[in-house]
Amino acid sequence: MSREEQRQQVICSCIQQQEHIAYVAKQEMDSAQQQSNDYGANVDRYDSYRTKMLRSRDMYARQLATAQAGIRVLQDLLRLPPFDTVEHGACVVTDRQRFFLSIGAGKFMVGNQVYFAISAQTPIYAALKGLHVGDSLVFNGQPQTVREIF
Repeated sequence: MSREEQRQQVICSCIQQQEHIAYVAKQEMDSAQQQSNDYGANVDRYDSYRTKMLRSRDMYARQLATAQAGIRVLQDLLRLPPFDTVEHGACVVTDRQRFFLSIGAGKFMVGNQVYFAISAQTPIYAALKGLHVGDSLVFNGQPQTVREIF
């Protein structure tokens, strides 16, 4: 598999994860809204059940918006070519872990490989930025060597 195909596969897997998160958030948001509607008219000004349902709906709406924003960023990354240095949008394989420098989406699977989608705000991103294949770094007292970048 070429570097471009590997990178496309990683990005598509991350997009699928974000789409699943968006789907679940939308379902939960709609459910909370429906429960609030089914509850009926406000009993009084301090109706805690309705308030709880509306807060839940708003929380899921924020999760949905975040997932949709992540999907847009990832789709933009699909148009970029593979990288030779570690930078935003690159997939990095070290002798310890596999990273996708993009959005803070956490752990996801690509085939049988575990990747971690990390954002620019993470310390490991800062430690990796600008490295090339063969470069080493020490993070949390653990030495790592960059094996692949694509």
